Amino acid sequence: MAPRPVLSDEDERADRDDRTRLRQLDGQLESLHRRRQALIADMRKLSAEQKSLYDRRQAPQAEVEALYSQHGDLGRRFAELRKQRDAARAAVQEAVVHLRELKLSFTPGERIRPDQIRKEIADLELRQQTHALTLDDENALIARLRQRSRDLKEAETRAGVVAEHERLRKDAEAKIIAARAEVDRLDQEMTQTKVHREAKMGEVRARLQDAGGLVAELRSKGRARAEVMDQVEQVSRQIAELEQEGRRILQASRQRRDEARKTLRTYTRRGRSDEAVLASTADAQLEELWKRGKITLGG
Repeated sequence: MAPRPVLSDEDERADRDDRTRLRQLDGQLESLHRRRQALIADMRKLSAEQKSLYDRRQAPQAEVEALYSQHGDLGRRFAELRKQRDAARAAVQEAVVHLRELKLSFTPGERIRPDQIRKEIADLELRQQTHALTLDDENALIARLRQRSRDLKEAETRAGVVAEHERLRKDAEAKIIAARAEVDRLDQEMTQTKVHREAKMGEVRARLQDAGGLVAELRSKGRARAEVMDQVEQVSRQIAELEQEGRRILQASRQRRDEARKTLRTYTRRGRSDEAVLASTADAQLEELWKRGKITLGG
């Protein structure tokens, strides 16, 4: 085994200081490694919480998309109902105009039914029989009876036309009633559709609010994780700096020992015998003792 290199007093002190510093570094590194492991555990926990929040966010997001689709369907239905209602209102106006034109196609006299004329003739005859009339009034009543008799004959010939006109009038009025009822029905359905559409939008806002809360929590977790990552990087830099310092110390120690070994090899290669080395050493010791007055020469 090679002899342990002998260090100078200065190198020995430096070596002792280095060993002391290395022990300090070991303690600091152990503490920093524990700190980094704890931070990594926190970071993994935050990552798991982020993943859980992200998964939870998917459900509200899917619901929002479904609600948006339903809201869009209701919006399209509302637009279609509005189109139908406008058409129904136009149909009401058209039916009203048709009834007005139908009424104008017959004069009031033409619309009188034969039974109405018969009743008037009967009333005139009753008056003639039960009232004392002057000659002029009598002549006027007779002329009226003759005119209404002619009107009755004409009305009887036109009875079919009048009945057809009456039927058309009733049909036109029925169409107006039906068209107005359709307008009312469409108005009610539009109101209900609008209410449902607004309710869907309210649900969308609620789901978006839930999703927004999850997003805010996700961002908060992300910021916390980033802060922990920064701390991990800081601790890692501190560990790297301490490890680099330790390597410098070990390198300096090795250099001192290498220098001591080189010095030892230099003296060993001088080729002197062991006796010469001992004699030289004895002479040096003797000289040292002489200087210190430890020995004296006898005569």
